[in-house]
Amino acid sequence: MANSDRKDEIISRLTAGIEELTTSERWQQWLAVQSRFHHYSFRNTLLIQLQCPEATRVAGFRAWQQLDRQVRKGEKAIWILAPVTRKRGDDDVDDDGNARILVAFKPACVFDILQTDGEPLPEVCSRLDGAAPGGVYDQLVEVAHSIGYSVEEDYLPGGRNGDCNFAERHIRVEVTNAPAQQVKTLAHELAHAMLHENAQDRPLAELEAESVAFVVCTALGVSSDDYSFGYVTGWAGGGDAAIAGIKESASRIQRTADQILAAVEINPAEDIAA
Repeated sequence: MANSDRKDEIISRLTAGIEELTTSERWQQWLAVQSRFHHYSFRNTLLIQLQCPEATRVAGFRAWQQLDRQVRKGEKAIWILAPVTRKRGDDDVDDDGNARILVAFKPACVFDILQTDGEPLPEVCSRLDGAAPGGVYDQLVEVAHSIGYSVEEDYLPGGRNGDCNFAERHIRVEVTNAPAQQVKTLAHELAHAMLHENAQDRPLAELEAESVAFVVCTALGVSSDDYSFGYVTGWAGGGDAAIAGIKESASRIQRTADQILAAVEINPAEDIAA
């Protein structure tokens, strides 16, 4: 089978896994929790990222308590602008039929999940267990070096598996994770390093990076289904959105995966399992 057909097979497997996940009870439980989190405006998203670049899940003090989590004493609040509304009067014009009208904004504080302790939230990503093929992790480290990035294994806060610092050209990987998860994480962060230094759309960047990691891991003999399906879907906002995003970014995903695989001297046409 031609190399391009193999890559198409992998992308098809990714989308099929996403479709299956989003019809499961596990996904419904995850959605129920996600409904507690606000969808922030572009302006507030920027404010959150400026104050806490590592933020992933943000909610108010009482919202965290309703999720059986507590903001730790001494944590610094993330400030956003919350809308102030009033009941619409008879003379107010509204083509959309809204019952209330926006009159102002006021400062409000929120906190990221990394600033809280308590009950774990339902997850659709399961960390990978087990070994990885011999030498694969070291080969990916060499790929990072070839594009000017250093790689360090470290103890990362808040349950993170890895991160990519563009300014310092440095990738970190959680030291306590299993080798299979470390390989998957390093492939993910490599994709960020190669694609997203100036990215403005974080959900799209995460979708692309994890999709690249899925293709690379499949080629290297590491099954990342249990992690990648949920990760891509969660960041995209649902199954249909995830599949549309993968199709839209397919050429970038495949091109970046090819660059990584070529650097570790893997021939996808021969080594990717059907």
